[in-house]
Amino acid sequence: MDWVTVMLYAALVLLGWLNIYASVYDETIRQSIFDISLSPGRQLLFMAACIIIIIAILIIDMRFYDTFAYIIYGVILFLLILVPIIGKEVGGNKAWLGIGSFGVQPSEFAKFATALAVAKFVGTIGFRMDNLRNQFVLFVMIVVPMLLILLQKDTGTALVFTSFLIVFYREGMSPFLIIVGIACAIIFVLALLVENNIYLYAGIGVIWAVLIFFSRRKKFKRLAVLTIGALLVIGLLQSVDYVVDNVLKPHQQNRVKALINPDADPLGYGWNVTQSKIAIGSGGLFGKGFLKGTQTKFDFVPEQSTDFIFCTIGEEHGWVGSLVTIGLWVVLMFRIIFIAERQKNRFTRVFAYATLSIMLFHFAVNIGMTVGLFPVIGIPLPFFSYGGSSLWGFTIMLFILLKLDAHRGQVLQRI
Repeated sequence: MDWVTVMLYAALVLLGWLNIYASVYDETIRQSIFDISLSPGRQLLFMAACIIIIIAILIIDMRFYDTFAYIIYGVILFLLILVPIIGKEVGGNKAWLGIGSFGVQPSEFAKFATALAVAKFVGTIGFRMDNLRNQFVLFVMIVVPMLLILLQKDTGTALVFTSFLIVFYREGMSPFLIIVGIACAIIFVLALLVENNIYLYAGIGVIWAVLIFFSRRKKFKRLAVLTIGALLVIGLLQSVDYVVDNVLKPHQQNRVKALINPDADPLGYGWNVTQSKIAIGSGGLFGKGFLKGTQTKFDFVPEQSTDFIFCTIGEEHGWVGSLVTIGLWVVLMFRIIFIAERQKNRFTRVFAYATLSIMLFHFAVNIGMTVGLFPVIGIPLPFFSYGGSSLWGFTIMLFILLKLDAHRGQVLQRI
C-alpha cells in the first residue's frame, strides 16, 4: 500500500471536514461539529462510510476491477438514464436518486466507472491509439455519460469528462486535438473580452500575411491551409455571439458575464464571484483565524460549504493556509503520476492517469472559479466540499488505484 498517498488523502479529508464546520459555524449557537443535523455532522457520517468502502475495495480481488469494468460502466449508465425519469431535483439540477432525505448522485460515480471502462479498452492487447476505430469507441465512451449528465442540467459535471483527453494524449494520441481545443477556448474568450471584433480580424489578417510571407516551400499548399484556417477562426468569432445569446441558458449567460466583468452587476450575476474574491482577499497573509471568518458568518458567499469551500480556507487561514492546501493537492497529483509511471500493465496506468485528469480538472476549475479565473460551473473540490456522493466517488477512484498499485508486481489476468 502506498501510505504516502493514504496520508495525503486523510489530511485532505480531515481539513475539508474542519472547513465545512467553519463554513456553517454560528458563534451565537456554538453548534457541535458532531451534530448530524448540520453539514459537518453529516459529513462525518460520510467519512465513516468511506472507511467501509475502503475496506471493501482492499478486500476485493484486484482482477475484479478489470474483469467487470464494462459491467460497472453499464450499471452507472443505467442509473444515469433513471435520473431524469425518477430522480429528484436539488439546487435546480435533477441529478439525484434516493428515498426521502437520503440520495446519491450517480454522475459522481460515473467518473470512476468511465475511467475503468476506458482503462480496460485501452489496456486491450494490440490496442493502438492512432487507430480511428479505437478513437471513435473512446469518444463514444466519454460522450454517452456526458450527454446523460447534460440531461440532468449539470453542465459542470459533464465538462469534467473532457479531461480524459489528457489520458488519450499520454497513451499516444496526437496533441493536435488538445492544441486546437485550447486555441478555440482562447479565441472564444478573446471574442468575449474584445468589444469590437474588428481588432481580432485585423490581428488574424496580420498573422496570416506573416505566415504566408515566411512560407518558402510548397507555397500554394501552405496558402490554402492557412487561408482555410483563417476562415475557420473568423467563423468561430462570428459564432460566439450566437452561442452566448441563443444556445446558453440565461443563468449560463450570467456566468459568462460574471467571468468577463463581475463588477458590471455586483449585486446580481456578479455577486458570487465578487463576494468570493472579497472573502479570500480579506484573509491576508495568515487569515482571520479558525471560525473567525466574517464573510462566512454573515452568509455573503453562497454555497460556501460546497462549491465555494475554498473561500473559507482563504478567509480564515489566509495566503499561507491556501498555499498549504494547494501544496497538498499538488503533492497528491504528482504522487499519482509517480504511481502511474511505475506500473507494469497498461490498465492500471491508464486508470491512474484518468484519476489524475479528473482530480486536476476539479481542483483547477473549483479554485479558479472562486478567484474569477473560470466561470462558476458548480463542481466540488474533491475531499473538501460537503457531500457524500462526491466524497465516496473520489474515495472509490483513489483506492481502486491504490489497490491495483499494491499488486503492481503481479500479472493482471481477468477472472
